[in-house]
Amino acid sequence: MELLFAVLGGILIGAVAHVVLPWHGTRGVLVGPSVGGTAAAVLWEALTWAGWRYDGGWIWVVALVGAGVVALVVEWVLGRRRAAQDSDFFERLKAQGA
Repeated sequence: MELLFAVLGGILIGAVAHVVLPWHGTRGVLVGPSVGGTAAAVLWEALTWAGWRYDGGWIWVVALVGAGVVALVVEWVLGRRRAAQDSDFFERLKAQGA
């Protein structure tokens, strides 16, 4: 049951990461939530396998903050990369005279 709450928290944090960062139009709306939820699930399971207790506070902090960091990094990289590729494509089109 705790894993479900951790994944839901990661999804919400990923959604916030999508809204907070620029380049909204260059990323899909579900990229942030899906990355955040997946990162939270992976971190939660890794920490439980490492022996961290479900009722401990640190497992929640590490899983949710880690999910937020992963979602922010992925969204930032994808947004910058797509903006750069779109700019390069536009410049190529201008150079071809199309």
